[in-house]
Amino acid sequence: MTGSAPTKRLFIKTYGCQMNVYDSERMADVLAPLGYGVTSTPEDADLVVLNTCHIREKATEKVYSELGQIKLMKQARAQAGGKMTIAVAGCVAQAEGEQIMLRQPAVDLVVGPQAYHQLPELIARAHRARGERLAADFAADEKFDALPVARNPDGVTAFLTVQEGCDKFCTFCVVPYTRGGEWSRPVETILAEARDLAAKGVREVTLLGQNVNAYAGEGGLAGLARQLAQIEGLDRIRYTTSHPADMDDALIEAHAELPQLMPYLHLPVQAGSDKILKAMNRAHTAESYLRLVEKIRAARPDIAMSGDFIVGFPGERDADFEATLSLVREVGYAASFTFKYSRRPGTPAAALPGQVEEAVKDERLARLNALIDEQQRAFNAAQVGKVLPVLFEKPGRHPGQLSGRSPYLQAVHVEGPERLIGQIVPVRIETAHKMSLAGVLEMESA
Repeated sequence: MTGSAPTKRLFIKTYGCQMNVYDSERMADVLAPLGYGVTSTPEDADLVVLNTCHIREKATEKVYSELGQIKLMKQARAQAGGKMTIAVAGCVAQAEGEQIMLRQPAVDLVVGPQAYHQLPELIARAHRARGERLAADFAADEKFDALPVARNPDGVTAFLTVQEGCDKFCTFCVVPYTRGGEWSRPVETILAEARDLAAKGVREVTLLGQNVNAYAGEGGLAGLARQLAQIEGLDRIRYTTSHPADMDDALIEAHAELPQLMPYLHLPVQAGSDKILKAMNRAHTAESYLRLVEKIRAARPDIAMSGDFIVGFPGERDADFEATLSLVREVGYAASFTFKYSRRPGTPAAALPGQVEEAVKDERLARLNALIDEQQRAFNAAQVGKVLPVLFEKPGRHPGQLSGRSPYLQAVHVEGPERLIGQIVPVRIETAHKMSLAGVLEMESA
């Protein structure tokens, strides 16, 4: 059935991180042999999958709100004589599986992040109206062993999961409880998947892991990057998300030596106060983080830094927040993700004293965002007049326009022919905005 036209329609909605984006793509892969083709709307889908994230409380509530809407679609389909299957996958499924079934009986399947390779069998069981509806406890190696190597990438960039889980147990984080401990895929399977992607026109891969630079395959992440750099056609390598404690000398050296390794590093620090970092169980101090950034920049002077920050963590006082602002000023970020602390049931931080009032969190987040925005605009403005190699990914929003990415992950827009999609082309940057750059092609034949 793999080569036949799809006979059933699959809708997947993805919440949260890039690893969930990867997982959603692989769900589509394992369901394709059953005749499922992807549709962009849930109303006409035979199978609706919500691939969920459990990091923030509001994200979890959004899932239940979405399920309420999809339940109505399922009922309408049934009244018309049809059938819709609803599956909840991802980290909410892992953490709240039985509760999901009780709270929303319209759900047919609950599939944890290590069990989605079993979707075909679970769907078959559901259709036969017997067997288990809950599958949440499987080892990561079982999942990856069951997945086909071949993928159908959508475009010239792709995510590639190399590591799952985390052993760091930051007190605010649910990942160790929903994704389990750190586990690394074998080098050979990653390289096989990467070669397949390159053969299908992928020019850039982003290596994914909850703690990707803890990759424990032979040679670590640095060794993996060096082997990936030898794959013909694979011209750009990125990775996310990293932990400062696992940013070793070999990986820093790889940034200095591998042109394929892009000069953009997402290295979350979370806070600038040592008191708060200790309460978060981050295993680094503000000073050690700053010295690490210095070391990275010494090896790769053009590298752009990105980070994660949580404001309003329990016990955070004004002085602690000011320390975070000070660290941001000293590092100078090209981009960052900022969050208000959100209590997650079952995490140690949820029970800590000194919970910060929402109004205080809002005020601190606004101040931090203003500083981050200022730095991001300054970084983008500094690119004006430079010639940057841009990987064009797709047509732009306007006729005759192309959209691509700079080495620093900025969106870049130019006027140009569609034949340049999939190519890395020099672009002279003329205009900078907060979220993007615009320029002109620096090539005579364009």
